[in-house]
Amino acid sequence: MFTIGEFAALGRVSVRMLRHYDGIGLLRPAAVDPHTGYRYYRAEQLGRLNRVIALKDLGLTLDQVRAVLDDRLDAAELRGMLRLRRAQLAAQLAADAARLAGIEARLRMLETEGRMTTKDVVLKKIPAVRIAELTAVAPSYETPDIGPVIQPLYPELFRRLDAARVHPTGPGIAWYEPEGDGEAVIVHAGVTVGVDPSAAADFAVVDLPALATAATIVHHGSMDEVEASMAVLARWIEENGWRAEGYAREVYLEYCQEEPDKGVTELQIPVSRR
Repeated sequence: MFTIGEFAALGRVSVRMLRHYDGIGLLRPAAVDPHTGYRYYRAEQLGRLNRVIALKDLGLTLDQVRAVLDDRLDAAELRGMLRLRRAQLAAQLAADAARLAGIEARLRMLETEGRMTTKDVVLKKIPAVRIAELTAVAPSYETPDIGPVIQPLYPELFRRLDAARVHPTGPGIAWYEPEGDGEAVIVHAGVTVGVDPSAAADFAVVDLPALATAATIVHHGSMDEVEASMAVLARWIEENGWRAEGYAREVYLEYCQEEPDKGVTELQIPVSRR
């Protein structure tokens, strides 16, 4: 037999963990010296220890591990438990991938700081425009919240326009407005059209009003990296004594859903004098 230290080394676990497993009845030692209290284990117990570790790595609790090892779960219950864990891990992977993409976008944004200057900002009047649009609600105006909401809207909008035989007459335009008193934002995914509103259409046709004065800048690349361009706009607005009025409109001069890095977007922020 092996001492607890030897068995821990063979099983690649800590002595403390073996004592815990003994305490909760998950893995009892083969023998305990009645005088010293020393625990001893047999080689065949490594199999149970390895199964404990494997099931823990799947995310099962120790109570669930004990139920599996003691045959208190039937095959259907075990499959259900593992499918639930698979779904949890898939959701975690998706969340981690989104966070990683956000970090990479922030890094690229930092690398591009300084390439654009406030000289790239143009102050101009924006005429009224008619658009066909679909809307949805995003939790906030932050890029990680906006992207997943607006991206599926455009393919669906173009599908509906095609079914209605409505052809765009100009670029896509996204605009935003607050939803209630919280951080949520109504996302409007639109494209310029020349048709009248129709109750029979499964999309809205609205007229975006003219902007008397807007600070604008052309953003090149993915909208995941738009913060750098927004920062330049903000600096220009502050330095020149203007006040931003609401969210920026996004005019997709070159809309590249499959290759977002090739996109070209004009950002238009309505402004007024302080």
